[in-house]
Amino acid sequence: MNLRGCAAQILAKVLADGVSLTAALDAGLPKIKDHQDKAFVQACCYGVIRHYFALEFMLGKLLSRPLKAKDTDIKALLLVGLYQLQHMRVKPHAAVSETVAATSHKPWAKNLVNAVLRQYLRDAEALTAACAEDDQARSNHPAWMIAAFAADWPDHYPRLLSADDHAPPMMLRVNALRGERGAYLDELAAAGIAAQAVDGCATALRLDQALSVEQLPGFADGRVSVQDAAAQLAAELLDVQAGQRVLDVCAAPGGKTAAILEMQPSAEVLAIDIDPARLKRVDDNLTRLGVSATTLAADATRPDSWAGGHLFERILVDAPCSGLGVIRRHPDIKLLRRESDLATLTALQAQILNAVWDLLAPGGILLYATCSVLKRENEAQIEQFLADHPEAAELPIAAHWGLARPHGRQILTGDRQMDGFYYAKLRKSA
Repeated sequence: MNLRGCAAQILAKVLADGVSLTAALDAGLPKIKDHQDKAFVQACCYGVIRHYFALEFMLGKLLSRPLKAKDTDIKALLLVGLYQLQHMRVKPHAAVSETVAATSHKPWAKNLVNAVLRQYLRDAEALTAACAEDDQARSNHPAWMIAAFAADWPDHYPRLLSADDHAPPMMLRVNALRGERGAYLDELAAAGIAAQAVDGCATALRLDQALSVEQLPGFADGRVSVQDAAAQLAAELLDVQAGQRVLDVCAAPGGKTAAILEMQPSAEVLAIDIDPARLKRVDDNLTRLGVSATTLAADATRPDSWAGGHLFERILVDAPCSGLGVIRRHPDIKLLRRESDLATLTALQAQILNAVWDLLAPGGILLYATCSVLKRENEAQIEQFLADHPEAAELPIAAHWGLARPHGRQILTGDRQMDGFYYAKLRKSA
């Protein structure tokens, strides 16, 4: 099995078919049995997508004419070869020879791949310099995304772009029902796993190096979960009290649902998501962690079809969004997300907010959250909602993390090594 060829096949699904990198890896990696081989292929795929705009720019300079659409697999293979030569500790001769060997299904491409990669080795310095003069290649982002970041965050956008280009740290949420964070930190140290407590988030730990969950003490027993600290903040901000009815909207894969119950196990939680397959992951996570909630496949914009007239003291709206705050974890967002998607997403966010607001009990709290850094999905969305709902009052979020905004609080990607996230907290008048 040629590992470069495997990586190219996975990448071709993303580039040609618009499949998410996660889904493409889930389909392709099980064919590879050796753990180290899997890790190599995954590293190639994430690396190519993370550095796609620079690699494609260089490839354009190295090819005499673009490859045809039916040869996206060869384009992906060339990108894998360039990524190895530029970013991996693979000996150049091995990188070239193994990448060339992956063309056996298309013999005509053998000479092309060999010539392109060897030309790169000769011209690497000049190609790198040329990348520095091109906005997309230099920042590894599409032009529309660069412009959107610059417009919203003129003082911060270079840092945003840079943060997106680096792999994020692995963060854990300690299950407070199964033990204290300090004790689990000590247990990690005893197992030779270096980690630190995350300031401002009582349940979060940050590992010095990522590892498989099987290596985490007590993972199978529900003592710990993988979740970024920014996402963990939701449970604390929602401030669920004993016995309260809680609605978790767009709940999959269930990390925030579980965190709410770990903090307040007596809460009566209804977790809904429109995708039944993703909802299965919520059930699996809750079972592993030893907490329970009612899960329901339902359309959040049509509560009349599932709410049954019930009201909730707390509602979490983890709104569908562009995901531009989690590009570090899902770099394919840079390729698959389109600027034209934003109008549809913001309309859906407003529709969900307006629909579930009617389910909030008087005096209750709704927490609006996104993993985006765009103002139109965040503070502008809340500004419009407040203008339309005089019975809604914004509650302040006093915190040391993120940036206080005219409405809500924004975490920019990389702030305290966290993902980009937004929160706004609203109360309905009694």
